[in-house]
Amino acid sequence: MKSNNRIHRFAVALAAAAVVGFAMPSFAQEISESHLKAAKTAVAAIHATDSFDNILPQAAVALESSMIQKNPDLEELIGSTVSAQALALAPRRADLEKEAATAYAKVFSEQELNDIATFYSSEAGKKLLESGPIVSRELVKAAEIWQNGIARDLAQKVGESMQAAMGAKAPAVTPADAATPPVDGAAPAPSGN
Repeated sequence: MKSNNRIHRFAVALAAAAVVGFAMPSFAQEISESHLKAAKTAVAAIHATDSFDNILPQAAVALESSMIQKNPDLEELIGSTVSAQALALAPRRADLEKEAATAYAKVFSEQELNDIATFYSSEAGKKLLESGPIVSRELVKAAEIWQNGIARDLAQKVGESMQAAMGAKAPAVTPADAATPPVDGAAPAPSGN
């Protein structure tokens, strides 16, 4: 078991080194203004940073709440000060946009970024962004049903084949023997099905 773990860790380390080795030339390149602009357009089109919009407001609310708990008599001053300072920091959101664009520019060519932006700005692209999570959930459900059926049928066929090959001496194979891990992102299948 220890040997398998060491081999697995070595393989992971080797794979990581290979990825870093192949990625290094792209990180070393200078990114042109037009490439960065294409990346910013793609980042905006795919809403890559939208999930980070609440970071500053949440930090402000948490800080304000914490400070008011310690100094309830200063609630008004704390509220106005936190709000003013949060607003003063809001322009730093552009730093995140630039970092996101740089990350995309390191991976995708300028043409690829233009293609991405064009697609995700189209009606089909917008619909994919909007409906993609719903479709993914439905796909996971379908995969779970398929997985359970295929495992059941495999267990049944193996049992029948073994009984035919061995006669009465064959061990019984049940669908429980064919239990398979859940599809990525899916909840474990309920037992007894």
